Amino acid sequence: MKRFNTTGLCIPEEDYMVDLSERLKRMKEMVEQGKYFTINRGRQYGKTTTLYMLQRYLESEYIVISLDFQAIGSADFASEIDFSRAFAILFSEAYFSQDLSENSGCSRLVQRIFEIAEAEEKTITLFKLFRWIREICSLSEKPMVLFIDEVDSAANNQVFLGFLAQLRLHYLERKKNKAYKTFQSVILAGVTDVKNLKRRVRPDEKHKVNSPWNIAEEFTIDMSFSTEEIAGMLSEYEEEHHTGMDITRLAAEIRDYTGGYPFLVCRICQILDSELAGKARFPELSDTWTIEGVNEAVREILFETNTLFDSLMGKLYSNEELCKTLKNILFGGEAISYDPDKPAVSDARMYGFIRVENERIVIANRIFETRLYNYFLGEREIISGWM
Repeated sequence: MKRFNTTGLCIPEEDYMVDLSERLKRMKEMVEQGKYFTINRGRQYGKTTTLYMLQRYLESEYIVISLDFQAIGSADFASEIDFSRAFAILFSEAYFSQDLSENSGCSRLVQRIFEIAEAEEKTITLFKLFRWIREICSLSEKPMVLFIDEVDSAANNQVFLGFLAQLRLHYLERKKNKAYKTFQSVILAGVTDVKNLKRRVRPDEKHKVNSPWNIAEEFTIDMSFSTEEIAGMLSEYEEEHHTGMDITRLAAEIRDYTGGYPFLVCRICQILDSELAGKARFPELSDTWTIEGVNEAVREILFETNTLFDSLMGKLYSNEELCKTLKNILFGGEAISYDPDKPAVSDARMYGFIRVENERIVIANRIFETRLYNYFLGEREIISGWM
């Protein structure tokens, strides 16, 4: 029996999902063109699931090395050598997780690199690591694509900037010399825009806008769920449960509340599926899949603690300028033009608080808007109580 999943990776054989085929097709086109790019979206926006589905979509034509930087501990970022060793081990494990010939020259080389890294060889530098990568790509029977998820884990680390600089160098060499072998495509995924990493490592004005990732193609594919995509997911659910829901109307209502934010869409559906039925107002499952049920699910979300709101509120607590910007949008009484050169505005969009509509800033969805209103009004009440 499938479920609505709001915790981590979604798998189509186990979870209800929207149809990602159009996104995957467009992303594959970017890979075919040799693009290096970043998927940076707010927390729980479906980045990990998208990478997983893209790997499945590409695996017949490419060798996909899919890494998660959460697997690299802080000690592994202590030096270039520590990072290079850890990366070599993760790379090797990702390579051998696939159904590849163990007797090929490429596989033998990867095995040798793994053994060297496991032996805690102290001479593995970024230079040597990328020489190996070039050799591996030259021996590989298929083009290689590199995915790195949770790139935020390295966001404040100078060693990672050196790694990005090496990726950039090899990308540029390939552009100059078509025979030069390196990754066909590199995709980084995380909340933080990689172009901002240098500002975080070296916050002084001189280095604020310099980026080691200026080769990256803009990623403009909309990852929010459309009304039609939500309806498709509900249709699959309805085929199994026969609730009699008005799919078109409910999909539009869910989209209206959430703006298509993947976590919020799935959380509403999760509450309707498994948490409302049996309560006084919703004795049967068919009673939950109604407009009244959606409204009740939204009410519960607004008052619950969950991983998404924990993350968003954490950004507010630590970023005074971000707080001021969001207050101005909510209480300012006039439209605010989008200015990507203002760090607080850029951060608000990067973290998923806002969207740009007709060159104006608006809160990303009705649920965020209500949650933020409640937070800021509650903040005022506390301050008034102290005075």
